Amino acid sequence: MAGVSVQAFRRQGRRFGAGLVCSEMVSCAGLQHGNERTLGYLRIASDERPLAVQIFGAEPAVMAAAARMVEAAGADIVDINFGCPVRKVTKTGAGATLLDDPERACRIVDAVASAVSVPVSVKMRRGLENGSRSCLSVGPRLVEAGASTLTLHPRSARQMYTGSADHSLTAELVSRVDVPVVASGDITSRARAQAVLATTGAVGVMVGRAAQGNPWALREILDGDGVEPSREEVVAELIMFVRETVRELGETRATGFLRKFYGWYLGHGRFPRAFKAELTQIETLEEVERRLLAAAPGARFVLARLEEELPQGDEVLLDLPISIYGGG
Repeated sequence: MAGVSVQAFRRQGRRFGAGLVCSEMVSCAGLQHGNERTLGYLRIASDERPLAVQIFGAEPAVMAAAARMVEAAGADIVDINFGCPVRKVTKTGAGATLLDDPERACRIVDAVASAVSVPVSVKMRRGLENGSRSCLSVGPRLVEAGASTLTLHPRSARQMYTGSADHSLTAELVSRVDVPVVASGDITSRARAQAVLATTGAVGVMVGRAAQGNPWALREILDGDGVEPSREEVVAELIMFVRETVRELGETRATGFLRKFYGWYLGHGRFPRAFKAELTQIETLEEVERRLLAAAPGARFVLARLEEELPQGDEVLLDLPISIYGGG
């Protein structure tokens, strides 16, 4: 999930979509230097398997070292990010920039694949510029270098998230490689997912923005259950998310981090725009919770049920700094 790096989001996704692969994005530089500006530490609960940890960086040796740390920490898959379009990532030579430097990209994949025993996957965009077809030439080379799976988000880095994902490129990539390809981009409904799978030959889809503040989208995509949640369910899920995020990040960091989620959860016509804006101005999360429960009192009962259903398995702390950058 782009820009979302807390356990609360992963666990919520698992509850709404059994069998999902959870993932995290980690800066290899953060791993190397223990960067204090990274968001927090990744915790894995017993119900979160399988887990892919995505790393980004531009130096093969550093990426290989990061991959070894990720594997040792318990990741089931090491994913390499060649798709992030965010300037803070691309200006370092990482992310989508590497699609214009295929030699370095292949060296990175070879170094990572040689460093770990778990599968190595690569997430990429179509290329840096609009109309680019770099993914179609780089993809097969990445497979030769050791990638066991490719994920394609067929927008350019310049597009960011505007326009439409061109899944004709996904179909062409499928025809050019002999490893599974996952389709990413504009997967917003079950019908859309089925259409993309049918027309591209991809083995699966990746869901990102459609599930931000709307985990019910995962249920609809997987099971065809398109029933809209009640206001009480929305508030209960948001409060659960807030509480788990505080547990993960601490109150100070969580307060600012959570503000964007109010609009994501309470949008879709569920609550008035003024109410969403009001929550972003509140200074304490205790008061945010109080206002939410006042807006939907019945959410208390839904929240109690959700808390009872939380898994009680052991939680493993991975001593990994997590990036807040988007995943492309």
